[in-house]
Amino acid sequence: MTTDDRSPDETAGTPEAPEPVAEEHRADGLDLARAAARAAAANPGASPARRRSGPARRRTTAKASGARPDDRDPQLLDQAMGRLIANHGWELDLKVQGVFGRWAELVGDEVAGHCTPETFADGRLVVRTDSTAWATQLKLLAPTVVRRLNEELGHGTVTLIEVLGPHLPSWTKGRLSSRDGRGPRDTYG
Repeated sequence: MTTDDRSPDETAGTPEAPEPVAEEHRADGLDLARAAARAAAANPGASPARRRSGPARRRTTAKASGARPDDRDPQLLDQAMGRLIANHGWELDLKVQGVFGRWAELVGDEVAGHCTPETFADGRLVVRTDSTAWATQLKLLAPTVVRRLNEELGHGTVTLIEVLGPHLPSWTKGRLSSRDGRGPRDTYG
């Protein structure tokens, strides 16, 4: 059969090359190195074919990098942190913790010296005072403090300030106690 007798489908493709002689596989891999060198010499500039070991892996096509920035480019720390905070919904929590950290700046040094914020949940800020007098004073200042905090956090974030007095000592010792007793005063003479 001559080349003229073949159909166009059979003539399309690469020119006829002699069939490669299969070499016996050697344990040291020298036969593979020789085959790779022959393939590289036959097609200069072509990328070498990689041999896969194990089960066939699915090839993923990588997005070609271009002149425009994309997600694979190095990012500034500020932008990366901003995206992380936005994705997890941590904006309000971080603002509240910032308010706790700047409490003295927001309410004044004198008030901050006697009152400390404890928790914030559902628009309710719990503040602990060191005396009952400061608890009364802070209750009077609560509308002003709420307005100032909402300026920092956003309108409607803080709706209520709950003022707690100082931690008082507990005089109950043990599991038994008497109801209607005078408490510790009965031993003070």
